[in-house]
Amino acid sequence: MLPYGSDLQQIFSYTSITFNIQLNTMTIWYKPITLELCRKLDEGMYGKGSLMKTLGIEITEIGDDYLVATMPAMPSHHNPIGMVHGGANVALAETVASYAANFVVDFEHFYCVGQEINANHLKASRNGMLTAIAKPLHLGKRTSVWEVKITNAKGELCCVSRMTAAIVARASPNIAL
Repeated sequence: MLPYGSDLQQIFSYTSITFNIQLNTMTIWYKPITLELCRKLDEGMYGKGSLMKTLGIEITEIGDDYLVATMPAMPSHHNPIGMVHGGANVALAETVASYAANFVVDFEHFYCVGQEINANHLKASRNGMLTAIAKPLHLGKRTSVWEVKITNAKGELCCVSRMTAAIVARASPNIAL
């Protein structure tokens, strides 16, 4: 038992998800994560880049129970009529939700993959920075469900997405965050 006010961290497990509790604050992340770690992951497994680099997606903020990513609305992301392509919004949503899903599991023994995603495009975007915030709706033993809200540079809600991630056991623990 830790003494009241101890700086030591208590770890409580619930199925395959571990919640870290330190004093009166609670975070959903399995272990501490940093923006530097996110940038390293953006380089891909072999350091040759990833879709995130191609689209300019960056994780920009880590909260106790949410993750924020941004993506520039560039002409290369536009559909033929000059608006951000719906698929670019979905790529942004799946990226931030997938990062979040993987950060709540013990990455040495599990990994998460997108199982289902949907999106409602509410307002067209043409330029500026798009911001996506992923928050959990469900953290379970085999799946997690994430809500992602994407706003444009004016702060207007332009897309709402929901992604279900499957939690998969690794055949052999060989990758550690």
